[in-house]
Amino acid sequence: MNAPKQSGFASRSILLVLCAALAAGLGLMAAQRYFGKPAAADAAAAPKLYAVTRIAPARELPAFELQSSDGTALTAKHLQGHWTVVFLGFTHCPDVCPTTLSELAKAQNAWKDIPAPKRPRILFVSVDPDRDTPKLTGEYARYFHPETLAATADEPALSAFARGLGLVYMKSPLPGGDYTMDHSATLVVLDPQGRQAGLIRPNPPPKQPLDARGIADDLRKLTEAAP
Repeated sequence: MNAPKQSGFASRSILLVLCAALAAGLGLMAAQRYFGKPAAADAAAAPKLYAVTRIAPARELPAFELQSSDGTALTAKHLQGHWTVVFLGFTHCPDVCPTTLSELAKAQNAWKDIPAPKRPRILFVSVDPDRDTPKLTGEYARYFHPETLAATADEPALSAFARGLGLVYMKSPLPGGDYTMDHSATLVVLDPQGRQAGLIRPNPPPKQPLDARGIADDLRKLTEAAP
């Protein structure tokens, strides 16, 4: 597969980054509003994390069904048994998505020594089902790392899934009749029971958007601490 296009639209890229940052902030505000602060007892017992902001107690997600890259259904039960980092994006994304998936691939490589039955996972969910078929979404995600899970869904199932995570996205028209997708850049961490248990927020410029080493270390700690 050819490498995703990442240049040629500087102004468009800047606009997308700003929109994604705004969406991430909205998602974080929603999460803080609905989830609250970690309970004191849970916070004391949990491992100290640096890249992941814990949500305690973990929150049950509304029932959902996505379509994975092989065409089969993907539900909460398929995510159980592993810590999972969920990222919303789309294959035509000029910079935020490839940058995020590249950094997450570094984290995946760092925890490759963890036994497969417990190894943390990345789930990439396309918010552009009009252009991104499940197969294309999977090919795109696996370009960055072969173990990345991928899925999408038709509306309204897709928007319901995003809302359940406290994330947002929207279609934004471009000159000439094309469009892009503005979406939350915040990542959601699910625990081995498939519950929402944490958030990973991108760093503001000029820092690297994500701390790949911090994410890898945090997910390792969480995996080792999981019952």
